[in-house]
Amino acid sequence: MLLGIAKSGFRIMCAAVLMSASVVAVGQNTGTDVPPVIDVHVHAMDDVPGIGPMCPNTSKFIASDPRTKEAPFGWVQEECTPKLYPAAKGEYIKDVLAEMERLNVTAVVFGDPKSVQKWIEAAPKRVIPGTSFLGMQPGSRVPLDELRKDFAQDGFKVMGEIGLQYEGISPSDPSVDKYFALAEELDIPVAIHMGTGGSGRANITTPKFRGSMGDPLLLEELLARHPKLRVQVMHAGYPMIDNMLTLLQANSHVYVDVAGLIWSYPLKEVNRYIERLVDAGFEDRVMFGTDQLIWPGLMAYSISIIQNADYLTPEQKRDILYNNAARFLRLDTAM
Repeated sequence: MLLGIAKSGFRIMCAAVLMSASVVAVGQNTGTDVPPVIDVHVHAMDDVPGIGPMCPNTSKFIASDPRTKEAPFGWVQEECTPKLYPAAKGEYIKDVLAEMERLNVTAVVFGDPKSVQKWIEAAPKRVIPGTSFLGMQPGSRVPLDELRKDFAQDGFKVMGEIGLQYEGISPSDPSVDKYFALAEELDIPVAIHMGTGGSGRANITTPKFRGSMGDPLLLEELLARHPKLRVQVMHAGYPMIDNMLTLLQANSHVYVDVAGLIWSYPLKEVNRYIERLVDAGFEDRVMFGTDQLIWPGLMAYSISIIQNADYLTPEQKRDILYNNAARFLRLDTAM
């Protein structure tokens, strides 16, 4: 989801969003006895100037008229509680890492290597580094040899975020296959943006974005070519639940994360989507994530949605918040 914000006017959305939200208790245990959490979807951001408060779980997406000056976002503007606030200037990384320490979170942090390195230096025990073949400029690509060095020599562990959907490109497109071949060769999992994006204004803010390129079933040819590839479908392919379930049923190396989805849509809809994944028998392949950006309180808020899900057992909550990601990333034992 960050790709759509960072590469388009969609970023402006965040400055004015004040939307209705269903109130979710955000209280967290604190201290050394907090069970560990793995957030598989964090971005190596720093300060983003001009961003205002945000209310999670919008109540609706509003229509717009192309004959008028359209807002770059489709979320309804309403007052709400709770409201999440951006960090003070120069404090974002410190504030997010403080939350990670308080909540006992280890995070997969995505970005260009230099940006990720800042996070590693600040919290080496809390950061699992990730980077992608997408270059800093739209449509550009990182040279294959450079990417190989990132993973084979420099300690990067996950290839992502791969936001080809924002370029209108399928993840199975032959033009990028060499990068996935590298990931399979090095046994590196890949994290691919699928499904959600645009916030109702894709034609205004991200004109190359195609919802159809986020269809989880577009991964089938990629998986057929690279049968040992481990894939993290970001945003759980929302809202394409039937195709997501079809892919999961056919491919046991595929996991999903609930990042972005967990706070961007009406709470009832979020819970319905996660419940479908669990009820269909895929509780061991649903991973927690935030798509953490701009607002340090987003992590605690997102954790609370899983903690307060009455359709999940305590064991399922632990699996989503930690165990599934530990298995996918080949970390230490379950907690």
